[in-house]
Amino acid sequence: MSDKTTHFGFRQVPFEEKARQVRGVFDSVADKYDVMNDVMSLGIHRLWKRFTLERSGVRRGQRVLDLASGTGDLAARFARMVGPEGEVVVSDINASMLEQGRRRLLDAGVAGNVEYVQANAETLPFPDNHFDCVSIAFGLRNVTDKDAALREMYRVLRPAGRALILEFSHVTLPGVRPLYDLYSFRMLPLMGRLIANDAQSYQYLAESIRMHPDQETLKGMMEAAGFERVEYHNLSGGIVALHRGYKL
Repeated sequence: MSDKTTHFGFRQVPFEEKARQVRGVFDSVADKYDVMNDVMSLGIHRLWKRFTLERSGVRRGQRVLDLASGTGDLAARFARMVGPEGEVVVSDINASMLEQGRRRLLDAGVAGNVEYVQANAETLPFPDNHFDCVSIAFGLRNVTDKDAALREMYRVLRPAGRALILEFSHVTLPGVRPLYDLYSFRMLPLMGRLIANDAQSYQYLAESIRMHPDQETLKGMMEAAGFERVEYHNLSGGIVALHRGYKL
C-alpha cells in the first residue's frame, strides 16, 4: 500500500481505501436511494436528469454507457431513446446499486437492449471507440481518481461521441451558500437518519459535494483528458451543473 491519500468527505484516507468506503456508503443506502433522492431534492433531480437527456443527442440505434448508474433513472430513458436497434450498458462499481437498478428497469419493462456490468470507472472493461455517449450522474465525485475516469470515458467514446457529467457543484447565486450549507450539514444527515436509518452516509454526501471540483476546474480536467468543445450549464443556481464534452 502506498502513502498516497485522498479525501473521503472531509477526512483523508489511504488512496486504495476510498473505493471500499464508498461501496460501504452505497451498500447502506441502496434500498432507500430513490426515496432519499426525491426527499432531498424535492423531486427536482428529475428535472436535472431530463435536462441531461435533452442535451445528450442520443438517437435510435446508438450505444450508450451510463456509469455510476445507480437505480437506472437515466439508463431507462436512454434505453427508450436508442430503441431495440441500440444498446445501453448500465454500469456501477457497487453490486447492491447495480442490482437495485436491474430490478427497477425490469419492473418498468425495460429489457432487451440493456446490459449490466459491474465496473470501476477508472478501468473500464470496454474497447476503444465503442460508445456514442457516456454519461455519469452524481457519481464522479465518488471516484478516487477522477482524471483516470475522465480519460477512460474519452477512450471508450467513438469519434464525435460525447460525455455528459451531471454532478453537484458550487453555488453561484449570491446569498444562497449559507442556506445551502445549513440544509446540507444539518438537514441531510437528519433526513438520512429518519428515512434510511443512516445519518453518517448523508453526512458524507454533504462533505463529498464540497470537495468536488468547481465548474471551471472540472471543465479544465475534461479538456486535459482530451475532450473538446467542453461546456457546462448551471442548474438551480449552481447547486448542480451539467458538463458536456466531445471526442472529435
